[in-house]
Amino acid sequence: MRKALLTVLAVLAAYLVTSGPAQAAETLLSQNRPALASSTENAGTPAAAAVDGNNGTRWASGFADNQWLRIDLGSTQSFNRVLLRWEAAYARGFQIQTSNDGNGWTTVHTTTNGTGGEQNLNVAGSGRYVRVLVTERATQWGASLWEFQVYGGTGGPIVRVAEFLADCAYTHRLPDDPIVFPNMPGASHMHSFFGATVTNANTTVDDLANSPTSCNPAVDRSSYWVPTFYSNNQPVEPTGTTFYYLGEGVRDDVIARTQPLPYGLRIVAGNAKATGPNDNTISRWSCLHAGDAGAGHDFITCPAGSMLESYLDFPQCWNGRDLDSPDHKSHMAYPVNGDCPATHPVPVPKLRQVLRYPVNGSTAGFRLASGGGFTMHGDFFNAWPVDEMARRVNDCIRPIIKCGADGHP
Repeated sequence: MRKALLTVLAVLAAYLVTSGPAQAAETLLSQNRPALASSTENAGTPAAAAVDGNNGTRWASGFADNQWLRIDLGSTQSFNRVLLRWEAAYARGFQIQTSNDGNGWTTVHTTTNGTGGEQNLNVAGSGRYVRVLVTERATQWGASLWEFQVYGGTGGPIVRVAEFLADCAYTHRLPDDPIVFPNMPGASHMHSFFGATVTNANTTVDDLANSPTSCNPAVDRSSYWVPTFYSNNQPVEPTGTTFYYLGEGVRDDVIARTQPLPYGLRIVAGNAKATGPNDNTISRWSCLHAGDAGAGHDFITCPAGSMLESYLDFPQCWNGRDLDSPDHKSHMAYPVNGDCPATHPVPVPKLRQVLRYPVNGSTAGFRLASGGGFTMHGDFFNAWPVDEMARRVNDCIRPIIKCGADGHP
């Protein structure tokens, strides 16, 4: 009887713990980010050792006050907690400071009576750069940290949308297409490229993997491209460029078995050869913050103060075998009745391309390099690191959790 009662209580306790709203996990923003220090004791105590997640390595400064250690978070981030794990040479006085440019600093925390060890600080701040400034050493030596960790995340309710994303700004224009016209420079209409900065007619996945990128997160080395947009024959590049990876359009049990997009996968979506709005095109146009303007497969007249938006969904069912196909489409398929067809049984994240062009008003002077608005199409060459793509699918898509660019809720 007592055993049965304990079992019931255990089940009830588990229910009480888990039945409330799911909470978003805190995110470690600083791990393995670029670090810079005002000084180091020697070559064995570099700045990077304080952000490597290894409690056996450390940064140590020169033997003076007013030494600092700076972390570059890659973009402006909000944070709410800083952890300092001091070695024996700790700081009695220090400040936590933030900056958006690495030059002007704002102090968000001050300690004047530090005792060393592990200091867990509830600190609210925002900036691309975060640094600890040692104003007073506690010993004759320099300041030494095993770990300097910066955490973000509100701990608020999880949003039940299967999503992660990458924001990838425009990088360059070329009449090249390494998927449709590989190794044929100048063979294509003009394309606008986003993400990897090296993309041209000769690009391979290895080139992308080693390329600088405009993407946030910077781990996304993929290349994305579309036909260049023209207004009165002048090229106009989008100022909003977000690439969403989604688990939608299929049943939840299909989402639960979604697989990572394979490294090196190449896909073309849309119909560059469409002759009209109803000619087998899936692209659509709308107006930012002006839903009453309507939507359609061709350009939309947007009101003043709005922007022209392009939406394009890529297929999310893979044949499980080919990274490309002769028409660059048939190795992929769209779902049917909430599931992937038997010919393309592997569900992968749906890529949704959202571009916002800073134009509005009459569409008379609008065109794409490929033709009318109904010819909008997109090319995707996947160069996400395998482990990063897999983590996002496992943590965001399968459990149906809305994640940001960092792949965390």
